Amino acid sequence: MKQKLFLFSGFIFLICIGTNAQVKLVEKVTKQGNEIVIPYEKYVLPNGLTLIIHEDHSDPVVHLDVTYHVGSAREEIGKSGFAHFYEHMMFQGSDHVKDEEHFKMVTAAGGTLNGSTNRDRTNYFETVPGNQLEKMLWLEADRMGFLLDAVTQQKFEIQRATVKNERGQNYDNRPYGLLFEQTSKNLYPYGHPYSWLTIGYVEELNKVNLDDLKNFFLRWYGPNNATLTVGGDVKPGVVIKLVEKYFAPIPRGPEVNPVKVPPVVIDKDRYVSFADNYARLPLLAVVYPTVPNFDKDMVALQCLADVLGRGKNSVLYQQFVKKQLALQASASSQLSELAGEFFFQLIPMPGKSLAQMDTLFKASLDSFEKRGVTDDDIAKFKGSVEAQQINGLQSVAGKVSQLAAFQTFTGNPNKIADLLKMYGLLSKGDVMNAYNKYIKNSHAVFVSVLTKNMDSTMVAEKNNYTVDSSNYVRPDYGYAGLKYVKAKDVFDRGRHPGNGPNPVVKVPAFWRKDLRNGIKIIGTESTELPTVTLSITIPGGHLLQANDISKIGLASFFANMMNEDTKNYTAEQMAVELQKLGSSINVTSSTGEITFNVQCLKKSLDKTLALLEERMFNPKFTDDVFKRNQKQILESFKVMRSQPATVATDVIVKINYGPNNILGMSEGGTESTVKNISLKDIQDYYDNYITTEGMKVVIVGDVTQTEILPRLVFLEKLPDKKIELPKVTATPLPTDQAKIYLVDIPKAAQTEFRVGYNTGLKYDATGEFYQAGLMNYILGGTFNSRLNLNLREDKGWTYGARSSFNGDEYGGDFEFSSGIRADATDSALSEIVKELRNYSATGISDTELVFMKNAVGQRDALRYETGFQKAGFIRNILEYNLPANYTEIQQQILKGMTKKDIDALAKKYIDAGKLNMLLVGDKAKILPGLQKLGYPIVELDVEGKPVEKKAF
Repeated sequence: MKQKLFLFSGFIFLICIGTNAQVKLVEKVTKQGNEIVIPYEKYVLPNGLTLIIHEDHSDPVVHLDVTYHVGSAREEIGKSGFAHFYEHMMFQGSDHVKDEEHFKMVTAAGGTLNGSTNRDRTNYFETVPGNQLEKMLWLEADRMGFLLDAVTQQKFEIQRATVKNERGQNYDNRPYGLLFEQTSKNLYPYGHPYSWLTIGYVEELNKVNLDDLKNFFLRWYGPNNATLTVGGDVKPGVVIKLVEKYFAPIPRGPEVNPVKVPPVVIDKDRYVSFADNYARLPLLAVVYPTVPNFDKDMVALQCLADVLGRGKNSVLYQQFVKKQLALQASASSQLSELAGEFFFQLIPMPGKSLAQMDTLFKASLDSFEKRGVTDDDIAKFKGSVEAQQINGLQSVAGKVSQLAAFQTFTGNPNKIADLLKMYGLLSKGDVMNAYNKYIKNSHAVFVSVLTKNMDSTMVAEKNNYTVDSSNYVRPDYGYAGLKYVKAKDVFDRGRHPGNGPNPVVKVPAFWRKDLRNGIKIIGTESTELPTVTLSITIPGGHLLQANDISKIGLASFFANMMNEDTKNYTAEQMAVELQKLGSSINVTSSTGEITFNVQCLKKSLDKTLALLEERMFNPKFTDDVFKRNQKQILESFKVMRSQPATVATDVIVKINYGPNNILGMSEGGTESTVKNISLKDIQDYYDNYITTEGMKVVIVGDVTQTEILPRLVFLEKLPDKKIELPKVTATPLPTDQAKIYLVDIPKAAQTEFRVGYNTGLKYDATGEFYQAGLMNYILGGTFNSRLNLNLREDKGWTYGARSSFNGDEYGGDFEFSSGIRADATDSALSEIVKELRNYSATGISDTELVFMKNAVGQRDALRYETGFQKAGFIRNILEYNLPANYTEIQQQILKGMTKKDIDALAKKYIDAGKLNMLLVGDKAKILPGLQKLGYPIVELDVEGKPVEKKAF
């Protein structure tokens, strides 16, 4: 219930803190009954800062978010990417926070942090144990009010290089990564705030100077253009006093008025095209201009996207994918603050042209008009939305993010109430009206994405549009005469705040039950939200093919088929029933098991379990569905081989294990092995390996043991067969020296690094595997690790670098991974080897040891908040037969670790002399430098097979 603040209505208008009446209470919203609402209090400071407080003592966690109402829409031609650039610069220190100290302080407090930028806003956020609140507020206030003197030319150059690497990793070096850049510049008028990507253009970043950036900060990052949202284990009175102390003295910034742009109008269809260096299949994108976010048609457009292009019941799936005309066909409604886009994407099957996709797409709209919108369409949309809204409230971070976004864009943190009303009133007529208004007889941008070897004439239609820049008028955003004025304090801001009392962290209480036929169940009750999550695992999976590697990928293929038709429901009918309930049932495969994953609202539990029983007991494997899935899998390999990061991840395991070990083979199989799989193989897998013996069930949610156990008795009706998984030895391939393995991706902007070896360390929650993870923390396990600070923060060669020890019940490995600027490949490899050698030789410093212990020791407060986290905790206990107090044992081990212990582990498990160094990138660009390093070099293809020399 929202309380408005007028004196005569009985609501509080002003709250005084101290003697200066600094903070004004605007409204307070509380929860009434079972309504979906996020309770909060909203305040405004005299300098214009909006403060929102959400009190939730369910977990000893605090999430803090500062959202500035500035994104790429506040930039201009020639100066794109500024808002995103500041997302990086804001972590580089301020007057009272040293360079690289922001990350270090939050991490040492056991917290996590990040920032994000989109067209319309930039936000910075931390999740920390509850006793770290004051320190986080101090950090955020310092970069709001005391940043610019710490923005140096050296930091600027390093972060400019880092942003270029981010663009390379997320856009330039990825299949279809430049699609949205093309749609944006061809949909919006030249100079429109949405006509460029948030990350900006490299050539414009190269021209930027420090003064330009500082003016951008002065113009947009004042407290009056920001919302500070604090949620979790806090008391509003305490938060208000701390915010007044640290934020109130910061001077108000220039006034910020809303951006106003006219609606986008397209007078005819625009056809454009470009060649993609990484795509292995062409793509057709079709984009219609629509409306801004929170428009009255927002919900109808969202539902229309579901009907046209989401899920197996959608028009595009039925017309394209099911008929094997396209590998993918989807639709989405993407709304931002100033404008919206209705986006279609079609990837044709081989043999089908983009011109055919264009024709068939238009025909599919005609078929939709005949089909119309059904009652089921509306019911399943509303069921899905209800589940999404409830699941979005699982974490404090999720709730704080919603409050911050609603306040920033609507001025109403309780906008969720309006949205729920809009969803509830949605009708079939509303959806058809949206279609008629924005799609039917409207014009769109058609972008043909060609593969690098395709002829330029193979587009959907001849290019007919060129961006017109002649009418551009540069905006005057008011940068002239801006001055940097710092806060005047009555306290020592340079003094770091201490910690509050340590929070009490309680691991989830859980229950266990063994049923007949070998079924083991573990569960934990969580009453915060009316949801239930269930996972059922059955032994099998990838390892079953160890004795017949000619059909690798069978388990994965089988899982796909289990998500299709049953004897009483088509896949489409099953999807409709689940979406109406707001439920999901998915079958997946992994190394040693098949898993049924179930999520539902508590009120839909019985109906959802009935559908689960149908899926488990009555699958229907038909030849048509088999052939369609097989064809889609085979075509998907082409897409995966175009992604350097995917290639690197797949090939490194083959190098580590050799070509004949099942653990080195892709769980999805290869083209040759998937072609060997028959429909009979799918049926045989079901008949032979679906069993109760070894079955494990994990339950989390608003359900008690006595409520759920009777509902699971149907599981006992499955056959009771003992599955003997082949015994697999995770024997590392012998390595007598470090060696470079090179996979050529011509014109790659970055080189994907996967460097490491097998360790033989299996997962062990309290043994050397856990201890090795502690040892690695300083080396490559955190943002402030040696590897990341060297390669990203000091050199600017990468967007991020990391190392880790990975293990399961079968084996383990050590791996460094990163995407690194192509021209720095050889230098980066030398630095990586140097860091590994130094750490192995000299170990950890005393300062690093203290940092690691603080960071790891305090993060437990964040580990059990959501249902997903609780499920992971109890799943580990069941999977590895761990004691209930294993996290306490880990804490004891951590506290007892000494420098001598860490140093011994580093010497034992970090060996730069036996590295398998896989580099996936542009051979022509990186090979000359690599040859100078003196390592043997073996070239492999994208499947890990030797090109010239033997790889193994």
